Amino acid sequence: MPLSPTSQEKTSGYRVPLNFFNPDEFRYQLAEDSNWVISCRAKIATVTDFLATEFERGVDVIDLVHARAVFMDGLLSAAWTHAIGDPTPKLALIAVGGYGRGELHPNSDVDLLVLAEDEDTLDKHGAGLSSFITFLWDLKLEIGHSVRTIDECAKAARDDLTIITTLVETRHIIGDPRQLKKLHDQVSVKNMWNSHDFFAAKRREQRDRHRKYANTEFNLEPNIKTSPGGLRDIHIISWVARRHYDIDSLSELVNLGFMTTDELAIIELNMSYLWRVRFALHNLTGRHEDRLLFDHQRTLAQQFGFSDKPGSLAVEQFMKAYYRCAAAISAVNELLTQHFEEAILRACESETILKINDRFRIRNGYIEASNDRVFSDNPSALLEVFVHLAQTPNIHGVRASTIRLIRQSAHLIDEDFRGDPKNTAIFVDLMRSPYKITTQMRRMTRYGVMGNYIPAFGRIIGQMQHDLFHIYTVDAHTLQVIQNLRRFTYDDQMEVFPIACNIARRMQKPDLLYIAGLFHDIAKGRGGDHSTLGAVDAYDFCMQHGYSNRDSRLVAWLVEKHLTMSSVSQKQDLSDPDVIHAFASEVGDQLHLDYLYALTVADMNATNNTVWNTWRASLLRQLYSETRLALRRGLENVIDKSEWIEDTRQQALSLLEQRGISRARAEALIGDPGDDYFLRESAEDIAWQIQAVDKHDNFDEPLILLKDYGKRAFEGATQMFVLAKDRSGLFADITNAIELLGLDIQDAKIYNSPNRNAIDTFILLDEEGKPIGDDQARLQHIKQVILQSLTHPEQINTVQRRTPRQMKHFASPTRVNITTDITRNQSVVEVITPDRPGLLASIGRVFTEFNVSIQNAKISTLGERVEDVFFVTDQDLNPIADPELCRTIQTTICERLDRRASQ
Repeated sequence: MPLSPTSQEKTSGYRVPLNFFNPDEFRYQLAEDSNWVISCRAKIATVTDFLATEFERGVDVIDLVHARAVFMDGLLSAAWTHAIGDPTPKLALIAVGGYGRGELHPNSDVDLLVLAEDEDTLDKHGAGLSSFITFLWDLKLEIGHSVRTIDECAKAARDDLTIITTLVETRHIIGDPRQLKKLHDQVSVKNMWNSHDFFAAKRREQRDRHRKYANTEFNLEPNIKTSPGGLRDIHIISWVARRHYDIDSLSELVNLGFMTTDELAIIELNMSYLWRVRFALHNLTGRHEDRLLFDHQRTLAQQFGFSDKPGSLAVEQFMKAYYRCAAAISAVNELLTQHFEEAILRACESETILKINDRFRIRNGYIEASNDRVFSDNPSALLEVFVHLAQTPNIHGVRASTIRLIRQSAHLIDEDFRGDPKNTAIFVDLMRSPYKITTQMRRMTRYGVMGNYIPAFGRIIGQMQHDLFHIYTVDAHTLQVIQNLRRFTYDDQMEVFPIACNIARRMQKPDLLYIAGLFHDIAKGRGGDHSTLGAVDAYDFCMQHGYSNRDSRLVAWLVEKHLTMSSVSQKQDLSDPDVIHAFASEVGDQLHLDYLYALTVADMNATNNTVWNTWRASLLRQLYSETRLALRRGLENVIDKSEWIEDTRQQALSLLEQRGISRARAEALIGDPGDDYFLRESAEDIAWQIQAVDKHDNFDEPLILLKDYGKRAFEGATQMFVLAKDRSGLFADITNAIELLGLDIQDAKIYNSPNRNAIDTFILLDEEGKPIGDDQARLQHIKQVILQSLTHPEQINTVQRRTPRQMKHFASPTRVNITTDITRNQSVVEVITPDRPGLLASIGRVFTEFNVSIQNAKISTLGERVEDVFFVTDQDLNPIADPELCRTIQTTICERLDRRASQ
């Protein structure tokens, strides 16, 4: 991984003029000025504008950040003198936190400590201190301050990790300098928070912080300061080093032999880059903002000189630079925190050394190279070390010295290395190892091994996909897929993923599945179909690694088809025997079906937190089960649709007869809702619906039923059945009410009977992506709102919620395609558009305006993108034949939806 994310990081070499602010002159001006608040605000604005201009000119951000701190020192010193006087024996103004380090970004907090020797001193200067603090608030500065005696500081620091950390970085601004020295003595390691306790606490704090960000640097909207790989990961190294070694700068760790010059260069270079991004972000937002929100990413990308290229947006290039920077910091942070653990936490432990072979040994549970020449003398050991980790469960990690050696030796992995059968065999051994394969692959990525061994993987490290569907970078997503595949072998996952876990248990070659996971997205960003390009890479990789032609073709097929099963399950009608037969024909046999199902589930669960829900789990299970039955019957034995329809009808009639409804009565109640009703509804659901219709005594009033669909705890949804007189705008009114209730429509089945009754079935999930459940009060409320929308639609509000902030940044134009399905004798309207409140109701109203009847609908939401399909007819139940009308409908839908997206 390069030290510098991009060449954009190089600065011009300019320096901030030393005379940009004269504190003595400013102090004199304040003494002569009666309105010193206005004067100070003006000076702050002038300096802020000056530093912003210097930043745009290319001045080194390090100089700018320190210059602002110097300016603030002068300003505060002048204000202190004006309000309190100088000198002030036994009283001092101390900079703490980032300001204590001499760092101040445009809108960073100015953290201050007013430090007194005793309470008497505070009482003596009470009025002056009050005036000073009031003055700071009047300046509208982001001030964080505390007023304490030395004893109070020591007492607070003894019990509070945050306070002792703040006091590690303190700097005298004005007043009695002896007070800070006294404070340092009281809070020193000999009096509180020894190195062992301080490091252990900071390490726990870092782990908790990282966990909040899913332990990855690659979130879509990272926090420059607190995300993994952010500035805080550098700060923790500095804090521990200052506390343990009593040093003032990280460079001193090099002199102590704790850090190499290369590692220091990585920290300094990447910290400088993060500072540039943070400085620009503060300037852009005009506030203390450390989150790289979508709102700002495109603007920052432009400011940093990136431009769109084929297959790569400017914002994606900018974020890739950030991610690589964060990954570099994370890697050094891991190495140095491991080094601290060995030097601080385990320094007094008795050593237990177990020899593995001539190259490696285990020291106190951590693997280490036997000597500094292991990797240079035997480059294959760069892979071997990870195999030992994956095959020996009692190895907890890698010693810091060995991490350093691996990073320094990763360049030895070249074309000859990759073509060596010895090395390819070692990599296959890793894929077949029993323990923590994904952990080792993440280590390999951080240490520079994975990107060198598989250059195509190296190209996707840090590659962002600028949408809300993929919440991780391509490499982070890829490794999460492999981790999900591994999870299917764990007993505690059986309840959540029963089919995938059963497949994993009987799978004879799981390593093929892991390699398919490794390559499924590896060709993203190249242009063209990444599935097809990745399949070629996967086949070549497998053949090079000694797999048979059959196994290599299976892996390549999985990569090429890895999106097929999710697409079929969500976009096609699984009740249609032709759909099942076509998919079964594409799969071919049970082996391919098993592998593809497992890969699909793992992929969907690694994409974002909303892609996988109970309904999509049900759809995949249904597709898997129906396809398995089709394969068992034999692909030559195609199910006849008319037989399927009649079989469903007869099963439903039998169920109704068992429930006390005669066949004649049941036939009359069912009527003729069309063949689709018996294809798409199960016999059990038809019986449930018709039984309720039989009890419904007022056919002029709509009938609304609700029940949970699916019996598994982690699958299913809520099914809503609506029987009502068909009328214009019915679909729009129902969908509007559903959205007002905070429910998500996953699927919609719409049938129209000859007696002009509309039979609609909606599949719903709540706002947490789960079935509604059996809360009777809530179910009754839903029924009442839906009923009101059907009988008095004018009393129901239209959805007015604004488009969420994140979605506004992915507002691509709506696309509408209208085709004719000759088999169904219907028009097919496909709408691809960013998701937004009230979307289905808006589409429904357009259909109403043009006298278009919705016969069926497939609803699919993928992150911020909606891909909905509507099967529609004119009022005579014929396809829309007029080309001009089709174009008008297309245009109207696009205009309505795009107008809502901007609101």
